[in-house]
Order: sequence, then structure tokens, then C-alpha cells
Amino acid sequence: MRKLLNYFLRGLVLVVPLAITLYVCWIVFVRIDGWLGLSIPGLGFVVTVVVITLIGLLGSNLITRGLVSVVDQTLGRLPFVRLLYTSTKDLLNAFVGEKRRFDKPVLVRISTASDARIVGFVTQDSLDRLGLPGYASVYFPQSYNFAGNLVVFPASQLEPLDAASADVMAFIVSGGVTGVPAVRTPRG
Repeated sequence: MRKLLNYFLRGLVLVVPLAITLYVCWIVFVRIDGWLGLSIPGLGFVVTVVVITLIGLLGSNLITRGLVSVVDQTLGRLPFVRLLYTSTKDLLNAFVGEKRRFDKPVLVRISTASDARIVGFVTQDSLDRLGLPGYASVYFPQSYNFAGNLVVFPASQLEPLDAASADVMAFIVSGGVTGVPAVRTPRG
């Protein structure tokens, strides 16, 4: 009976992530198709990907960069819109843009009286402009969540990790369950 229960639990571990992924993808396809009024399942998703790619191509062109700059400046002047637009743009750029910010994983010593550490990402190496010389800002993603905390620490308490940022992010978001390939010792 115990072996049967173990097989069932192993089956859950294999089936549930696949089922949830397929379900979420199906919902996304159906929603996008519904928004675009298309009756062929998945066509809306394909059309959306193509349109976004074309906009990216146009946005990379020297001629349209001026237009993109004008839109950025205009939206940057509107009080509520500026907050929403610039925050969203900065967040996306941090992950996939030309100015990636989550590329410096670090260990942060919480207290000199303890060996406990937190894994995070340096987002600003220097906070001199805020009147905090010698400090850096570190973002701590939360496990199993799409949120996190930004905490300011003295740069001397940061210990760079010699690991790929994407691997460290997956490690953190999974609550430490996802393994980090080629784990290397911290520098410094």
C-alpha cells in the first residue's frame, strides 16, 4: 500500500506542473483569441507575438526611435501615468531590456553578529545621489511570488555570487528548491 501511495505522489509531481502549465497557456490563448474576435484557437496568440515583434523591429529603427522618445517624454510628464509607465518600463528593462539590472546576484550578511545571509540582486551599486555614500540597493525576490523587497545595505556587506542571474532568480523564486547549475564559491 505504501508503494502505491509513493507512485501516486510521484505521479502528482509529474502531472500537476504539466497540467497547470497547459491550463494557463490554454487560458491565455482563449483570452487573446476572444479579445481579437478570432475563432481559431491560438491564432490570436500568434498574431499578438507577430505584432509585438514588428513593433520591436520598428522601435529599433533610427527613424522610429525619435517617435519612441517623444512618447516616453510625453508619458513621463503626466503625474499618475508617469508612475505606472516608467515603473513598468523599468521593470521590464530590468529583466529583458538592454539595461538589465538583475545581473549581479549577491549574498548579503544580515548582521555582523550572525552568519545568516540573504540572496538578492544589486540594482544600484552606489546611492551617493541619495546622500548614502558606500551604500548599494539590493532587490530580494520572494519565493513562489511575483513580488520582492528592495533594501539598502552598506556595500561592504555584499558578497558577489559567481553564478548566472537567471539561475539565482529561479533558485530564489522556487524557495531554494530549484538547483543552481555549476554552483561556485562566492568571490571576495
